Amino acid sequence: MTNLFGIFNHTIPLNLDERITIIHGPNGFGKTILLRMLNGLFNSRYLELVTIPFSEFRVEFDNGEQLVVTQSIEKTSKAKKHPITLQLFDSGLSKKEEFQLIDVASDSNSFEQMSQVIESRIPETSPINYEISFNFSTHEILPVADVIRRFGEVLPKQLRQINTEPNWFINVKKSIALQLIEAQRLFNFSNVLSGGEDPRITSVAAYSEELAEHIQSKLAEYGELAQSLDRTFPARVVKTTAHPDLTGEKIHAKLREIEEKRYRLIEAGLLNQDEDPDFQVDRSIDDTAKSILSVYVEDVENKLRVFEELAQKIEILKRIINSRFCYKSISVNKEKGFIFQTDDGKQLSPENLSSGEQHQLVMLYELLFKAKPNSLILIDEPELSLHVAWQAHFLKDLQQIAKLVNIDVLIATHSPDIISDRWDLTVELKGP
Repeated sequence: MTNLFGIFNHTIPLNLDERITIIHGPNGFGKTILLRMLNGLFNSRYLELVTIPFSEFRVEFDNGEQLVVTQSIEKTSKAKKHPITLQLFDSGLSKKEEFQLIDVASDSNSFEQMSQVIESRIPETSPINYEISFNFSTHEILPVADVIRRFGEVLPKQLRQINTEPNWFINVKKSIALQLIEAQRLFNFSNVLSGGEDPRITSVAAYSEELAEHIQSKLAEYGELAQSLDRTFPARVVKTTAHPDLTGEKIHAKLREIEEKRYRLIEAGLLNQDEDPDFQVDRSIDDTAKSILSVYVEDVENKLRVFEELAQKIEILKRIINSRFCYKSISVNKEKGFIFQTDDGKQLSPENLSSGEQHQLVMLYELLFKAKPNSLILIDEPELSLHVAWQAHFLKDLQQIAKLVNIDVLIATHSPDIISDRWDLTVELKGP
């Protein structure tokens, strides 16, 4: 990054071995801005680029190619129409492609269109003038770019995306999945996007419902596979001959493993206690019984494997939450999603958790259930509303999650407690 705000020059090498990089520095040095610009560049939120002053924003890929974003400094009419230029360079720094972004926010007609759309779809927001809008729910006076950033998905594509992307840039974006976990993470605006009346649905409520839907989807997959296997079971048994080394002891060991897996899935909230009940098998079994049981064991293992990844994520979520939250515990239900219970047995709605508990739950959920494998996850201020003791455990929890989900993480933080003793993972943003 060159000349950010006309002042700062930053270089941020990612820690590819540990897969976690932490940027820190004083307020106003651009930590959050850098995350927003990365997110804007790779998720077609270009107003992040046209509203933030800088000279050059350079992203280098593993293959040596570089995507260079430059912003016009001249205030000519042409510069206003094309303030941002994207260029792709190969590993030898020869320019391969070029693309210019048109800043629709600088055009009064486009601004009027955006204002009308925002006002009609987001009742809590009302335009004041060309430069600012007013958000009634939080009593904030926001630049129009911030309003669009927060609610940008409700805009028509031609306004949100600014202008048509060339195929080469679409392919570049497909090569890297990138997700931003913002500092404002307690409210979810998906209800607005789907035409709902209340835009203030809490993230914990939205994610609880989403998790239940995810479980139901896995149960449907499990059911379809079970039907298919059950339908072909007799034919496969007839064709199967038990391996000579398959003893009664080995079959019993396999059945014990299956029961342990089933118990894990029951504890994770994915199966009911009475599903696929256990049965006793005599240790002295003939070859016919061995053949039948070998097919049965293989089928059950295949069916339970449907839940394996989801179960691992739920187990990590439960372990972390139950070790952090005081006087309450979390369980997962396939109809309701998250269920919280106080130590005296009373049920507690996720919306009634403290802000710190909600921040922790939302952040963990987004990392575990919404991050795509091989993606770069940006986390802005993970320390918000978190107790110091929770902050101290954050990196260890994150390392476990990153390994399971297979992600790289870039964090912007003010907190030395988040960093703990891992200053080797940090990049300090410095002044001029």
